[in-house]
Amino acid sequence: MTTDVRGPGRIVLLTTTHRVAPGLLSWPAWQELRAADQVLCRDAGHPQLPYLKDAGVTVETRDPRAAELVAACAGGRSVVVLASADGEPRLTEELATLAGSGRATALPSLELLPGSYDLPGARLLDLVQVMDRIRAECPWASSQTSAEIARYGIEEVYELVEAIEAGDTAEIREELGDVLLQVIFHARIAAEDPERPFDIDDVAAGIVAKLVRRHPHVFGDARAETAEDVKALWLAAKAEEKRRDSVTDGVPLSQPGLALAAKLAARARRAVLPPPPEPAGADDYGYRLLALAAEAEAAGTDPETALRAAARTYRDTLRSAERGER
Repeated sequence: MTTDVRGPGRIVLLTTTHRVAPGLLSWPAWQELRAADQVLCRDAGHPQLPYLKDAGVTVETRDPRAAELVAACAGGRSVVVLASADGEPRLTEELATLAGSGRATALPSLELLPGSYDLPGARLLDLVQVMDRIRAECPWASSQTSAEIARYGIEEVYELVEAIEAGDTAEIREELGDVLLQVIFHARIAAEDPERPFDIDDVAAGIVAKLVRRHPHVFGDARAETAEDVKALWLAAKAEEKRRDSVTDGVPLSQPGLALAAKLAARARRAVLPPPPEPAGADDYGYRLLALAAEAEAAGTDPETALRAAARTYRDTLRSAERGER
């Protein structure tokens, strides 16, 4: 009786991601596929199969079992298993059970090889697909317009601000997701516009182009040594893009009052225009608040944030007073 000196062979579990176009596999993956003695795949509808066929790689579509794979690897052979979306948990469990049973004296090595992997931001593709399906199949979502859901965007942004102010990381993460949903939802609705449609890719392309234009110190030859230099470049690029007739153009009047006052004061200060007028009297609360907002903005403080922080402290003081605390 002779012993096969070539070893027990190898099982290569090849994983891929649906977020990368099928056929775009790593070079090590293609090397393993071409050199394998056998390639198996449980999922007959796996998106990689047509591309492997075109490349001349023969794939047997059946459910591979652990004992079968061990036998197929005898004599130093290699078997590549093209993993399905679930990662083949049953197969790996069977192999682990077989290894722990002691029934197999020479098990092949089990290697995990990522054939393709997600790039940063790849999960956004899942969000787009989920939103497409919800828009198509949900009776409520399919009937909404951007005007009808606009208020939700405002609510979600306020909830995000509150989470940031509270320093709650878990809440920040969740609220960012809710804000992102609003962006995806509006873009999905816009894609159906019969006259001027756009989709989320158009939205992303637009903001990418804007960021590149407004960061010439990163993507061009401009120099910026300080944050103030960066701000000046940003404002210069913005002025060139917008070519507004007034410094007040583009200031949304629907934003909170203190934020609106600070924005107008900032525009006026940069354009060397008159500051807010002095209050006419002690009961002229509007102009008093306007003056305070302008003063805070000039000092580098966001008055809206400052007031919210003071209000939260005051709320806590009131709660303590109600409990009789000192």
